[in-house]
Amino acid sequence: MSVSLKKGDKVALSKDSIVNRISVCLGWDTAKYDDDGDFDLDASAFVVTKAGITRSDNDFVFYNNLKHPSGGVIHSGDNLTGFGEGDDEVIKVDLEKLPKYADRVVFCVTIFEAERRMQNFGMVENSYIRIVDDVTGNEIMRYDLKEKFGNSTAIIAGEIYRDESKWKFHAVGEGRDGGLLELCKEFEVEVE
Repeated sequence: MSVSLKKGDKVALSKDSIVNRISVCLGWDTAKYDDDGDFDLDASAFVVTKAGITRSDNDFVFYNNLKHPSGGVIHSGDNLTGFGEGDDEVIKVDLEKLPKYADRVVFCVTIFEAERRMQNFGMVENSYIRIVDDVTGNEIMRYDLKEKFGNSTAIIAGEIYRDESKWKFHAVGEGRDGGLLELCKEFEVEVE
């Protein structure tokens, strides 16, 4: 049975059974605002330390770096349109393969070339992040991002984090200005 989350909720990934492999599925709708057929949202993940930053650029998993060196985070690839039902982009996480320095994995969504296209998350509806147990195929939890993100061009949707020996999910739901570049600065990823 799936748990429905609100902003700020923190929930253990498993209660009775051990969950080691998950899919973090992100989805959204933008079509009704999209006059020119060109609205590209991108999911990404930052593997961060207790200090809240990455150790290297390889800790940033996105459309140009689909796999973390540990094999613990794998991006399904870039969905350029977001059209259709269901999940738009999926990031698979194998908790046992994450490096020991990984304290959190932060899941974000950004709008590609948002400034040039004059697009923002105020134009996005029905966005969500959900966690699926890869072994059973069952949805564990879901967070529908109902907040108004206005002019934000990036969203931190949620994160998984270590809590002693257990992994938990935190429904973050925070908007950012400055798109992907701002997130890279926040998590100290070098951008050329």
